Amino acid sequence: MHTAIGPFTLEFWKEGRTHERRSGLRGTVPGFGEVVLTAPLPLKHTPGSVVSEVRGPSIPTAVFETRGIHTEATDLPTLNGSTLRVGDAIVHLRRNRFGLTLRARALHFRYGGDRYRLRAVSRKRFVLTRRADDEDPGVSLTAKQSGLGGGRKLVVRTTGRAVAADIALVALFAGVDRAPLTRGGAARAALGRSTRLLAESQA
Repeated sequence: MHTAIGPFTLEFWKEGRTHERRSGLRGTVPGFGEVVLTAPLPLKHTPGSVVSEVRGPSIPTAVFETRGIHTEATDLPTLNGSTLRVGDAIVHLRRNRFGLTLRARALHFRYGGDRYRLRAVSRKRFVLTRRADDEDPGVSLTAKQSGLGGGRKLVVRTTGRAVAADIALVALFAGVDRAPLTRGGAARAALGRSTRLLAESQA
């Protein structure tokens, strides 16, 4: 069902202790009910990988998982070595790592017959677009993250009529390291991971 919705906000939450600690963003989206992002899931339950997950009673469960040695130096799943699952479907991701512009570096994928694009506006702003086709004019969701610590939040503004998958995906990408979508972010992320891995190897 396509639904016109106004701006909505997901706010920071945290519960549990040490290895069972969970945190992320949650809130109520008009027409879709409660949406909960856990980013990341407790490492105890996801050995060898870093996983973020979105759930809600009226949206498909969406999971973004990264595997590989670089997961030891990151707190969120990254776009490298990653798998996206929406409901029961595994979604193939593609992007141009050598693109010179934000548009050229955007992430592209298809789900449920719809074409999506995720592009960065800045380090804390991104736009998820479901492309128009012969049957649907598409939708654009502009998300902005702000705040620190317990004051973190995500504000999303929607242009067009959204479906449940749109809501799940825009929330999920707030729990993903999107640094590779910008040239500067990709360079900083690579340097940071290298430094962190070196420090851990010498500890």
